[in-house]
Amino acid sequence: MTQETEVPNQISPEMERTASLRAKYRAEVARWDLNIAVFLFAVLILVIILTTYTKIGIEIGAPMAIFGLAMVWLTGWRRGKQLYQRFYDEEILKLERELKRAVKENVKEAVDETIEEKVQKALRERWR
Repeated sequence: MTQETEVPNQISPEMERTASLRAKYRAEVARWDLNIAVFLFAVLILVIILTTYTKIGIEIGAPMAIFGLAMVWLTGWRRGKQLYQRFYDEEILKLERELKRAVKENVKEAVDETIEEKVQKALRERWR
């Protein structure tokens, strides 16, 4: 068989939803990596050092802490968004491959069945 069978590129909404949920879960797990945690601890250590060992008051230390925590949150949110998009694309590609493989297997089974039916028909005619 030299012709390629056409594989529908349509992924059902349910499959897209599944890919989205998988990607969202993977992104949430990977969002808070070591770099963000180190940055968070560095900000908190700097704030503690500035407020306890220097003459800088809480009026300056608190906004610095809030700014640092906001930066950590923003970095984590941005990383999560990037990871979600990458994982979503991976999940969609995986689903497309599975769909293509399923279609090819169905076509192969159908071809095998028709060949088997032809052989059986030829054998029946020969025995008559």
